[in-house]
Amino acid sequence: MKTVIIAGTHSKVGKTTIALALMAMLRQRGLTVQPFKVGPDFIDPDHHTAVCGRISRNLDNWMLSDETVRVIFHRACAGADVAVIEGVMGLFDGKSPEDSRGSTADIARLLSAPIILVVDASSVAVSIAAIVRGFSEFDARVPIAGVICNRVAGPRHYRYLQSAIRQHTHIVPLGWLPRRADWQIPERHLGLTTIQDHPGSTELCSSLADAFCQTVDLDGLLALSAKVHTKGDIHLFAESRESQLVQQKPSPSEFREKMNVPFSRQVAVARDAAFCFYYQDNLDLLAQASGEIVSFSPLTDSQLPDRTDVLYLGGGYPELHAQQLAENDAMRRSIRRFHEQGGTIYAECGGLMYACRELVDVSGNAFPMLGLLPARTVMQSRLAQLGYVVWRGNRPTPLGPVGTEARGHQFHYSRLESLGPVTYSAELEHGDDRYPDGLISGNLLAGYAHLHFASNPAIPAFLINQSGPAK
Repeated sequence: MKTVIIAGTHSKVGKTTIALALMAMLRQRGLTVQPFKVGPDFIDPDHHTAVCGRISRNLDNWMLSDETVRVIFHRACAGADVAVIEGVMGLFDGKSPEDSRGSTADIARLLSAPIILVVDASSVAVSIAAIVRGFSEFDARVPIAGVICNRVAGPRHYRYLQSAIRQHTHIVPLGWLPRRADWQIPERHLGLTTIQDHPGSTELCSSLADAFCQTVDLDGLLALSAKVHTKGDIHLFAESRESQLVQQKPSPSEFREKMNVPFSRQVAVARDAAFCFYYQDNLDLLAQASGEIVSFSPLTDSQLPDRTDVLYLGGGYPELHAQQLAENDAMRRSIRRFHEQGGTIYAECGGLMYACRELVDVSGNAFPMLGLLPARTVMQSRLAQLGYVVWRGNRPTPLGPVGTEARGHQFHYSRLESLGPVTYSAELEHGDDRYPDGLISGNLLAGYAHLHFASNPAIPAFLINQSGPAK
C-alpha cells in the first residue's frame, strides 16, 4: 500500500485543498483511499471522510506514543490501496522548538513516508528554490520527495518556478494549481466550516480533482509515494490488563466476559452541527469497552435515547446554535433529568458550554443552557487557549480514580465565569502553566480539554462502568 504526506511550509498554504483534491482524484481512478490528519484536528478529518468514504484518523505522537500512532495507522489502512496524510501547520512545527513531537515531520519520520511539500508561490519567482531547498535540507531524516506550487499565476509563472526548483534542488516539481477563490472552503473562528455547515464541499472536491489532473502529475506523485508495509507484530497499550484487552480488539461480548461486565452500556453521543468534534479512536475504544454507541441531536431531538447509561457531549460550535439549543426545552429537561437520576455525563469544551447555566455570545446575548453547573461561558473575539495539555485528576471522576492522567489539547474562544461555588477535579498542565479543569457536579465531569483516550486506554472502561441513572 502506498503512502504520501501532504505538508506545507506554513499554515494556510493550501494543504487541505490539495489533500482533498488528491483524495478525490484517486477515488475517481477507482482506488480505495484511507485519509489521515496530523495533529489534534476535528474539522479537516470530516471533510476527508466525506470525500474518501472511509473514516479519517488523527495521527499525533505527542498525545500518543509512537507505537500507538503506528498501530492506528496500520489498522486504519486495512483494505486500502493508498493512504493520504494531511499535515498540520508548517512541516516542522510541533510541540515546541525543543520538541518536534506532533509535527508533520515527526509523523513522516515515524512512518518512513515521503512528503509532498506545498508552497504558496503567489509572490515568488526563483526564491522558491531557496524555500524548497531549505526545507529539504533542514532534517535529513525527513524525506521530501516532491513539491506542488499553489496559487500560481499561470503556465508561464509555473515554468519559471519549475526551472528554478530543478536547477537548485533535488526535489521533483510535480505541478501547480492556480489561485481560485471558489476553491476555498470558508473559514471561521475554529478553522474551516464543518462538513455539516458546508455540505457542498464534496462537489467542490470533485471540481478540484478535475482541475488537479490538468496541472499536477499524479502518476509522478504516486511513483514517489512509499510502499509502507504493515508490521506483523505491533503491541498496542501493553502495560495494563485493560490495555491488553484494547490491543486484542475483543468483541463487546468477549470484553464483558473478561472484565466481568454483565451487559453492554449505552453511550449517547451528541452529534449534529453544534457538537461534532470527536476523535474516532475515542468512540472505538468506548465501543471496545462494551459501549453501545448511539448518536442523537441536542438541536432537534426531544429526549435522550432510551436506555442511555453514559452521555458524551463533545466539542463543536454550540455558540453558533445557542438559540436553537436554548429553545429545545424538551431536550434540556431530558438531560437534566438524566443528571438528577445519577446518569454519567462527560462533557468536553462545547459540551462544557452546554452544561453551564448560560452561554453569552460575542454580541452579549445570553442563552439558557442545561444549568448543570453554576457558571456561564462568554464568547470572546480573540482565542482564549490553544495548545497541548496534560490532564491530571486530583479527585475521583468518571474518568478514573485520583491520579488518572491523559493527554489532549484545548482550542477555544470562550471564557468560563463562575456564578456560584464550583468544584474542580483536575489540573491542566499547559507548558509551564498549571490551572484547574474538570468541573464536577454529581456524575458530571466537564472541562475545556479535548482528551485522547488512547493516551490512557483504561479511561473508556472506567467511564463505561460508572453507575448509571436510576431506572
